[in-house]
Amino acid sequence: MKQFVNSRFMLRALMPAAMLLALAVPRGAAAQAASADQDHIVSAQTLQQQVMSRSADRQRNVDTLDQMLTLPQAQKAMHDAKVTPEQVQHAIPTLSDQELSDLAARTRNAQQQFAAGFIGTGLFTIIILLVILIIILLVVR
Repeated sequence: MKQFVNSRFMLRALMPAAMLLALAVPRGAAAQAASADQDHIVSAQTLQQQVMSRSADRQRNVDTLDQMLTLPQAQKAMHDAKVTPEQVQHAIPTLSDQELSDLAARTRNAQQQFAAGFIGTGLFTIIILLVILIIILLVVR
């Protein structure tokens, strides 16, 4: 009989805790949490691919600006602005990904328009000079 009383006492003590626990964690919450965790897991291979892709994009943008610096118009524009090619070449890698991407896109666009004859040598030289000055200004800030 004493065991029965102790069991009843234990049941009365544990019942509110069990009810509180059942109400505190709604049904499906554990399943939703597990599902959400799996949705946010990124594999190492996916991360590596993203890093490689961004690295390749950045290198392509650096190469675009480096090629622009070798053009005779760029050489003349740097000489007129009293900027050495080394200053600009050392500044390019310090640009953020966004700045680098924007300047490379502008440079590619100007080169395409110049090649197609939409802009003349004078305007192309001004665009190149502006890109060079932007690079220098972004690094100095």
